[in-house]
Amino acid sequence: MLLAVDCGNTNTVFSIWDGEQFIGTWRTATDWRRTADQYFVWLNTLMRLQGIEADITDMIISSTVPRVVFNLRVLSDRYYNTRPIVVGKSDCLLPVEVRVDEGTAVGPDRLVNTVAGFDHYGGNLIMVDFGTATTFDVVAEDGAYIGGVIAPGVNLSLEALHQAAAALPHVDISKPQSVIGTNTVACMQSGVFWGYVGLVREICSRIKAEHGAPMKIISTGGLAPLFQQTAQLFDAFEDDLTMHGLQIIHKYNKENGLQDEH
Repeated sequence: MLLAVDCGNTNTVFSIWDGEQFIGTWRTATDWRRTADQYFVWLNTLMRLQGIEADITDMIISSTVPRVVFNLRVLSDRYYNTRPIVVGKSDCLLPVEVRVDEGTAVGPDRLVNTVAGFDHYGGNLIMVDFGTATTFDVVAEDGAYIGGVIAPGVNLSLEALHQAAAALPHVDISKPQSVIGTNTVACMQSGVFWGYVGLVREICSRIKAEHGAPMKIISTGGLAPLFQQTAQLFDAFEDDLTMHGLQIIHKYNKENGLQDEH
């Protein structure tokens, strides 16, 4: 069985793949100080509560937080007796090409989303991921990652407003009932929500024009369902895109010469 770990700036997600489907998924706050022992106790406890018995033999990691990877490697080695695949490292093979400027380090999450998007929908895609940052990843017709756009995330923008302007409260993002707000919270929510709708529309429009071919726009990430309600913004929403991509990358490495080290 495969333990797939997606470590983002805010949350880390653990999922177990039994060869046919994901049988359990759990989320914890990302913290580079969390030890391998703590990960194991936490994960084992949740598995036991759900009645899941899994003999984990393989592990794959995608992490946008480099400091977290060390303890995840220790977890894999100490408790599962296997060497993990770490997306973005030189020994991790990808089933798609990465065509960007030489020396550019592409975030592993963006590579994983590219792999999953191409597997689901084919090429000529714009993958919009609503995470700590809002990222736009462009997938060529042959599945290659060819670049993208990085913008501040929705919650990051709200937090910046709150911290930089003493009179503005902390608010949660939601779709406002009207564009014109009649109180401070409604004004902030409208500005951020409709501002990001405009940002997504404009960036995707310009990417399509520059790419010169019809493209599908796929959304993912924690806040994607909120924006998915807005008509004609996305062609599809995928809530498990990263885990699907990790499973594909793991399978590709197993089939193309990666040797386990037990």
